[in-house]
Amino acid sequence: MEKVLLAVVDSRKRGGWPIEEIAEELGRLVVSCGGEVVGTVICRLDKPTPNYLITKGKVEELCERCATEDIDTVIFSHDLKGNQQRNLEEVLKKKTIDRTQLILDIFAKHAKSQEGKMQVELAQLEYLLPRLVGHGVELSRLGGGIGTLGPGETKLEVDRRRISQRIDKLRKSLEGVSQSRQLKRKKRKELKVPSVSMVGYTNAGKSTLLNALTNAEQPARDGLFTTLDPLSRQLVLPNHQKIVLCDTVGFMYELPHHLIESFKATFEEVLEADLLLHVLDVSNPKFRHLNDAVLGVLKEIGTNGQKVITVFNKIDKLKDKIWLKDLLESFPNSVCISALTGENMPSLLQRIQDFLSHAFTKIDIKIPLSRMDLVAMIHKEGQIHKKEYSDEEIHIVASVPIKIAEKLKNQFPFLSE
Repeated sequence: MEKVLLAVVDSRKRGGWPIEEIAEELGRLVVSCGGEVVGTVICRLDKPTPNYLITKGKVEELCERCATEDIDTVIFSHDLKGNQQRNLEEVLKKKTIDRTQLILDIFAKHAKSQEGKMQVELAQLEYLLPRLVGHGVELSRLGGGIGTLGPGETKLEVDRRRISQRIDKLRKSLEGVSQSRQLKRKKRKELKVPSVSMVGYTNAGKSTLLNALTNAEQPARDGLFTTLDPLSRQLVLPNHQKIVLCDTVGFMYELPHHLIESFKATFEEVLEADLLLHVLDVSNPKFRHLNDAVLGVLKEIGTNGQKVITVFNKIDKLKDKIWLKDLLESFPNSVCISALTGENMPSLLQRIQDFLSHAFTKIDIKIPLSRMDLVAMIHKEGQIHKKEYSDEEIHIVASVPIKIAEKLKNQFPFLSE
């Protein structure tokens, strides 16, 4: 296990999260990547220095810590320029990376599908390209460990031109993925099947919720960015309405721009959704900060005022739940659940159903006894409110998807509109 020293940069003009929370989350990223945090150095500065980002005094402190604590890797919370990274490695005599490289490394470990691997590789190359100007052309370091997963299957020395060509090829391939997703969404819309996308901070419990609602058997582990590849499953609501529920990649505070750009095909599922479920880990004392971080990413990817249900998850971890009542009042359109134990899941399903009620319509129709296939279809696809038999026909009042209503109306007139 690599021993890691964190260099957390605190710019007095930065705003945002408290420096202690940034350090804590950086540590969690290291653990997710298989490292061990052995120390943290807070580097406060008024403005970045061109050679090392941080001040000379802090560089000397890092040097001393590296020498005395048997450090393997130094990880900065702030992005490093190519020359800054090289200068720091020369002085510290240790592998030095930044937060973006660490996140990219975690993504590389968790990418399973071909699409996921392409998106991660694109993000890696776009991050590395500006750092190759006028310097060496290595894409990955020799040896293993944190921050060493280079893009692709092999470690190659390539020049800027070849990297650019590879980026263009990846973008074209991902455009094909995007077009394929668009065709699927178009088909769903033609069938009038609503789509619901789950968004949330990484490790909020989205995969566990997907499993609980759809029996998806999606691997759900306690860690950051354990799910990269979007997974869609059909969900049947209590009124028999069928929807598509999609799990997406987790968000994070100041999610690297390269990832947002590279994962556009994935984020399109969020942009095109009829409803968003914003899943929050309410057992995390800092859940309000996590909420703000997710809203920031949603704004950056360009969500356009979609309806949102805030899902406060993991209430099973709370000893005191009395305060949840006030929380629900302060967050409109919210519900408290435990995806793990199933507590309050019916309330969530009802809330989803209420939001998507526009896709259903009420019908009042008489169907001949010879067309029991249509009666069975209404039973399967909708919710029957009234059913009366006579000698020749069945009088049914029900709520059904609009597509089913249109099909029925073409064959039998409705008694009332």
